[in-house]
Amino acid sequence: MGGVDVGSSGGKRQMNMEINMIPFIDLLMVTIMFLLITAVWANFSRMNANAQIPGPPDPTKEIDPQTPEKVLNVHVTDSEFKLVWKQGATVVSETTAERPKQAGTELRYDDLAKKIADEWKQQSSHQDKSDKKQDQAILHVDNRLPFKEVIAVLDAIYDCKREMMVDNQAKAFPAFNMSFSVR
Repeated sequence: MGGVDVGSSGGKRQMNMEINMIPFIDLLMVTIMFLLITAVWANFSRMNANAQIPGPPDPTKEIDPQTPEKVLNVHVTDSEFKLVWKQGATVVSETTAERPKQAGTELRYDDLAKKIADEWKQQSSHQDKSDKKQDQAILHVDNRLPFKEVIAVLDAIYDCKREMMVDNQAKAFPAFNMSFSVR
């Protein structure tokens, strides 16, 4: 219990009060538990994606010209998916896949995942098991595209796996490091 003593004023009412601190401590403990539990849940499901823009880290320094790597650009339109492999500004390969209209709660683009895997096998620069570098995939979507459709496209890109040597064992890893385009 906490108490407050304001002194005696000589009046009829007693001025000393006792404050019950137990409900306050209970509220504080529940708040702390809630914050700790939600901090752990925030780290469970994460996907490796970034918004890095290709280019030198310091634009004032000149760098030796290098051959740019091939990058898969996935364009989502109303009726189709365009898979465009580019090397710098040069288009190396372009393929389209039909965008099916699906209803229901779970949305999956299995045909797109197969098409991306086939394209990766034909065009990829990083297929050797000892090569630890991933190919780059850039997703181009309209801002009005529903979130579940964006996730379905990301899942289709993420389904393309490749083997890498880790601790003298071949393990399956995603073939692409994904990022979003910026308009």
